[in-house]
Amino acid sequence: MKPVNKNDRLLVHVEDLTHDGAGVAKVEGYPLFIHGALPGEDVHIHVLKTLKSYGFAKLLEIENASPFRVEAPCPVFDTCGGCQIQHLSYEGQMTFKRKLVRDAITRIGKLPDVPVHPVKGMENPWRYRNKSQIPFGMEDGRVVAGFYQPRSHQIADTDICIIQTPEADSIMAGIKHKLTEMGIEPYEEETHRGQLRHVVVRKARATGEIMVVLVTKKKKFPQAAEALKLIQELVPETVSIVQNVNPEKTNVIFGDETITLWGKDVIEDQIGDVRFEISARSFYQINPEQTEVLYGQALEYANLTGNETVIDAYCGIGTISLFLAQRAKFVMGVEIVPPAIEDAKRNAELNGLSNTLFEAGPAEQVIPRWYKEGKKADVLVVDPPRKGCDEQLLQTILKQRPERVVYVSCNPATLARDLRILEDGGYRTQEVQPVDMFPQSTHCEAVAWLQLAE
Repeated sequence: MKPVNKNDRLLVHVEDLTHDGAGVAKVEGYPLFIHGALPGEDVHIHVLKTLKSYGFAKLLEIENASPFRVEAPCPVFDTCGGCQIQHLSYEGQMTFKRKLVRDAITRIGKLPDVPVHPVKGMENPWRYRNKSQIPFGMEDGRVVAGFYQPRSHQIADTDICIIQTPEADSIMAGIKHKLTEMGIEPYEEETHRGQLRHVVVRKARATGEIMVVLVTKKKKFPQAAEALKLIQELVPETVSIVQNVNPEKTNVIFGDETITLWGKDVIEDQIGDVRFEISARSFYQINPEQTEVLYGQALEYANLTGNETVIDAYCGIGTISLFLAQRAKFVMGVEIVPPAIEDAKRNAELNGLSNTLFEAGPAEQVIPRWYKEGKKADVLVVDPPRKGCDEQLLQTILKQRPERVVYVSCNPATLARDLRILEDGGYRTQEVQPVDMFPQSTHCEAVAWLQLAE
């Protein structure tokens, strides 16, 4: 028998936050998830839904507020899915994220004694995103643009986003207010009608160069000249305007065909001493300031002297690989996406780093072949997607047994799971350093250092 029922009104104490930013209160051990509530608060709630082992409730009133509660500065914070914890002070966010990582390492990884350091955060945790992917649509006969609402493809309409660049704001609002006048119909996902699907804005922090990508349903784009003129007027720093064609009935943003309409094919950025060319579809870290912190931590844990061979699994466009190549004897990167490998090779050439090798393919297949060819690693770096390392790759690591492993993670839960597997196979986790790449959201990256046991 559940201790609460739908439509109950209760006063509860909030104990924790979930990974997606909801407050957690327990009634006789039964968890209730409350959007907008913060740990330490006493709140009045209305129970909306009860399931077998947990339920959901609406926040009605705060009786005792958390000392970390602040007024969210974004006008669409309550409807937009981009940020989850703007109502939590940045100090509170740092505390939450460290706990998130430490709880995962302890609970999932069964590693309570591994040091989890305080989060490395930002001095100014706003306006940090160097890439904005802005959907366009129609609502009640008017053009809307902004970001998707939580767990939906309804657009939270806005003219500004305080975690993206001011240039992205200008382009988002400017195009939205001129779209009808230009005769461009925004795309409707449900009916598969309309032309303009997304506008993607990328800014290189080091050079200030800006690329604008217009994602359209059809290649034919009669209003292109007018759109180019508008974008250049809105943001004169734009150096590249690109059209990407996505004719599919899908919610995937990009299609396969990309056409440069005006200016350069790529923009150039720099992280530390390493230069990168970024194309419309290149994967590149969203927060350039914190990327330098993240990669600097990976470099510190790699502890390179100049004599090591390093393998970088999930190397992407070579961002970590090229950082490491400045200090290593030789770096080999593997990535399953062929265009990313072409970018990595080009970026290595751009930086004159000839002590690198990049190959496209599954890491769990390529690395064992490298070992058979005598290409063995002293240090192995992994930077997997949210799902964590492929099980075969973990078995490959345990079989090849590099002296040191540096694990760069964007998901504390899968990091903890994979650390447990590596620990059981003979490695020892020395320490974990969380890095805040996404202020105002619940996401937290972390770097772990593992050493092969004697």
